[in-house]
Amino acid sequence: MKRIAVAGCALAMFGANAAAQEPFSPEQIKQGAGTFAQNCAPCHGPRMRDPEGAFDLRTFPRDQKSRFLASVTKGKNSMPPFGGLFQPDEIEALWAYVIAGEKQ
Repeated sequence: MKRIAVAGCALAMFGANAAAQEPFSPEQIKQGAGTFAQNCAPCHGPRMRDPEGAFDLRTFPRDQKSRFLASVTKGKNSMPPFGGLFQPDEIEALWAYVIAGEKQ
C-alpha cells in the first residue's frame, strides 16, 4: 500500500510539472516577438536586452503568468495598460515570447 501511495505522489508531481510547461509554437513566439518589437521594445529594449530599460523580462518567472497578464492588461507602475490594445491571442503570444523567445 505504501508503494502505491509513493507512486501516486510521484505521478501527481510529474503531472503538475508537465502542466506548468506550456508548449509554444514557433509561430506563436514569432507573433509575440513582433508585438513586443512594436509595443514593448521602446521601454524593455530590443529583444528584451536593454540594461537601462524597464524590467528585464528575460528573468520573468514562468510560474507567474497571471502576474504577467495583469501587468500587460492593467499596467503597472509607469507601464500603461495594454488590455484594450491587444487581443487575448496577442497577449498569449507575448507570454510565449517572454518565456521562450530570447533566452540565449
